[in-house]
Amino acid sequence: MSARLSRMAPPPAPGIVHLGLGAFFRAHGAIYVAEAMAAAGGEWGIVGVSLKSPGTRDRLAPQGHAYTALELGPDGEVPRRIEVLSDVLVAPEDPDAVLGAMERARIVSLTVTEKGYCHVPATGRLDMDHPDIRADLADPARPASAIGFLVRGLARRRAAGARPFTVLSCDNIPENGRLVRGLVLELAERIDAGLAAWIAGAGAFPCTMVDRIVPATTGDDLGRVETLVGARDEAPVMHEPFRQWVVEDDFADGRPDLAAAGVELVEDVAPYEHMKLRCLNGSHSALAYLGYLAGAETISQAVGRPELEGYVRRLWSRDILPVLTPPPGVDLAAYADALLARYRNPAIRHRTWQIAMDGSQKLPQRLLGTLADNLEARRDPARVLLAVAGWMVYTRGRGLDGAPIEVRDPLAAELAGYWDGDPAPGEVVSRYLGCARVFDPALAARPEMREGLSRALAALLRDGVEGACAGA
Repeated sequence: MSARLSRMAPPPAPGIVHLGLGAFFRAHGAIYVAEAMAAAGGEWGIVGVSLKSPGTRDRLAPQGHAYTALELGPDGEVPRRIEVLSDVLVAPEDPDAVLGAMERARIVSLTVTEKGYCHVPATGRLDMDHPDIRADLADPARPASAIGFLVRGLARRRAAGARPFTVLSCDNIPENGRLVRGLVLELAERIDAGLAAWIAGAGAFPCTMVDRIVPATTGDDLGRVETLVGARDEAPVMHEPFRQWVVEDDFADGRPDLAAAGVELVEDVAPYEHMKLRCLNGSHSALAYLGYLAGAETISQAVGRPELEGYVRRLWSRDILPVLTPPPGVDLAAYADALLARYRNPAIRHRTWQIAMDGSQKLPQRLLGTLADNLEARRDPARVLLAVAGWMVYTRGRGLDGAPIEVRDPLAAELAGYWDGDPAPGEVVSRYLGCARVFDPALAARPEMREGLSRALAALLRDGVEGACAGA
């Protein structure tokens, strides 16, 4: 085995704390920040924080927190060493160290996935019954959730007489900045009304849109990276060539020169995020559930099947694009064509099972908004309804062939229970629509929603994935 990868330059002085140091941020935001510092200077090194387990820290620390970002293009692979991380902390081991780093930071960014916000997706409100939120309220010195750390970190900034740090959400959630602002204020109000008022008046929570396909790193990837770079890297990340980051230019205490690295700084992120969440994430989820049920291991395999490719093209052209307002200068049809080309990239092994995780937290943003807009416009969103029906079958824990599925979702047990007693499709749909944590009651109450989902589910169970897709 080769020598371990090591840092070649001293760690940069930190200015950013990032909560949830997963593969996506290391393959996206961290690279932008590194390029911004290379282009324009500034002390914006990143202190990563693992909120649950020490695995990422334990892989990165022996390498001086350097790692390889491997670009997977259709014509070859391009490795790059990234040295923007200053340190990696593990929150359960030393929450005070995390809070101390946040007190010194000017930006606290986060990628904690939808479920990491401890909220009810259908309402956007904090879930006060969530065990991490209960822990945040019970023991102020040891926050458990990302929201709890943000509130306590901001409290320290206020006590020190400093400006609040900017909270920069980088998760695929509509109006992510406004969402996290509301959740922070909701928890802060429970703790200290004065703190909540200070955050509301002086805080900054810019909205963002992030885009890059980042498949999970496998054991085979470790060997390929070692061959390419001549050193053993235990923490590389894989990514496609394409990337995009759109950020609302609203920061409380300065920022890196993100524009120098290609970030689009705008006044209103909403058109970009709606386009990406619905076109990319919505179709990704649809292909994940239907593709997995059809036996496709990856997205590239899924769109390689004529029925699924035709289905996703119609999903865009008939259901998604007609109810979207494009960002300035963007051709939505061309955007969808470019997405399909990205999905076909055989070098990106983005597993359908990986994308399918935590669907109960993702559906409201990725698919149900498109459904609601179509129904409001009196359009028939048959393709989106089929995607939701695919999610329902997936979450019963058995495929169309009866084979077991390992479902990872906060509501997995409840969702699987909706299939108890072998109910008819209409009854299954009624049970799912009664789950207010996923389906807005006003949307669930629409007769065309119930009828359309029942038809889609019946077609899927009767005709299989490819038959149902061909008819949708």
